[in-house]
Amino acid sequence: MKRLIKVGLTGGIATGKSMTLHHWQQAGAVGIDADALAHQALTPKTPTWEEAVHTFGPKILNKNGTVNRPKLGKIVFADERKREALNRIIHPAVEKMWTEDVEKLEREGTVKITVVAIPLLYEVAAETQFDCVVVVGSSERTQLARLTRKGLSKAQARARIRAQWPLQMKMDRADFVIWNDGQLAVLHQQAETIWANIKETYHAPNKN
Repeated sequence: MKRLIKVGLTGGIATGKSMTLHHWQQAGAVGIDADALAHQALTPKTPTWEEAVHTFGPKILNKNGTVNRPKLGKIVFADERKREALNRIIHPAVEKMWTEDVEKLEREGTVKITVVAIPLLYEVAAETQFDCVVVVGSSERTQLARLTRKGLSKAQARARIRAQWPLQMKMDRADFVIWNDGQLAVLHQQAETIWANIKETYHAPNKN
């Protein structure tokens, strides 16, 4: 069975993790997005959904029973204890999901590299499960600009940034760093350089 190269992808909020993941998927990696799995974990009537509703009340639900994520976000980012309570509900379920996905890829043996994007990778101590970790960073000014363009107030944006480890701490621990503070082409160039480095270092065939 061929060895699967496992890359952990993380960074600060609104730094460009999703764009980096998409770029590497186009280059041949199988991407796994923990944010997407978190959405799945809150599918109505699942155990995780039930625990979230029990903890935060039916006020977090839309009329159709789905979780109103903006409303839930306002609740948990305004109160650290509530945010930690949500993390205790969501993170174990999400970790189980992406771990099972990676194990399936390993068993099948047809994929050479998988990239798992986990916003709180270091916060949940998942870095040891990967061959290497890539951190995508940008200045806080850029993060704030991107988040406010999505409709958050500056206070809400800062609360989300503060809810994660300081970006410098993540970059200091990373095997590779992408600095995404400018044009998209610059992000792509860095991603391609690191991609080639990962393949060379961990011996993935060139065609991937």
